Amino acid sequence: MAASDRQSTVQRAALGLPDGFDSSSLLPWDGIADVVSLLAVSSSSTVADLGCGRGGYGLEIAARTGASLIGVDFSAVAIEVARSRVPADTDARFVVGTLTATGLADASVDAAVSVDAMQFAEPYLDGLRECLRILVPGGRFVLTGWEPRNAAPQDMPARLRHDIGAALREVGFADVTVRDMAQWRASEHALWTAAVASDPAGDAAMESLREEGETVLPWLDASRRVMAFARRPQ
Repeated sequence: MAASDRQSTVQRAALGLPDGFDSSSLLPWDGIADVVSLLAVSSSSTVADLGCGRGGYGLEIAARTGASLIGVDFSAVAIEVARSRVPADTDARFVVGTLTATGLADASVDAAVSVDAMQFAEPYLDGLRECLRILVPGGRFVLTGWEPRNAAPQDMPARLRHDIGAALREVGFADVTVRDMAQWRASEHALWTAAVASDPAGDAAMESLREEGETVLPWLDASRRVMAFARRPQ
């Protein structure tokens, strides 16, 4: 995907991303400010980006807040790309790990974020427990993802059917809130509509994007695009 200019162009246009920004999720550019606001970190904080991909969102959060960054992803290839993109004035490191086994120490980060990735944790609750474990008491966790509006449509993937607020409370998080982000949904809808209407013309990344759009669009309006906040109890 990183080698496909067409795929990157379509994604940046729909999500409002600036040229050169490398996205491995569906968070629009304006959504980064929403996430940063809930993280409430500063230059004295350390933030873990779980499922960081090639580092784009985590590095942007670090740039806006001055916080130190630890990015974790299962893909060694993505981690190498992320390491190559760390600006000289940014305190950031990227390590290979999973959503359920990050390799980070207990109570080692002030905040954690997972942008459109936690649904891939197996099992899901273990991914949330890992987030709780690495946070300091009182530490903040921000999660973006999807959940059903009411009964989950049959064609909605099982990994997106979680009641995120209930799951966060079940593993021990406090002060849990889940917000419906309608403006994010509009950007996502624009992306999948453009992808389905495209002619891949031999571009493997565009073909993959179109196929995913054809799968997603039938259930998209039956789901909620959400941003969740939770805190590790003191």
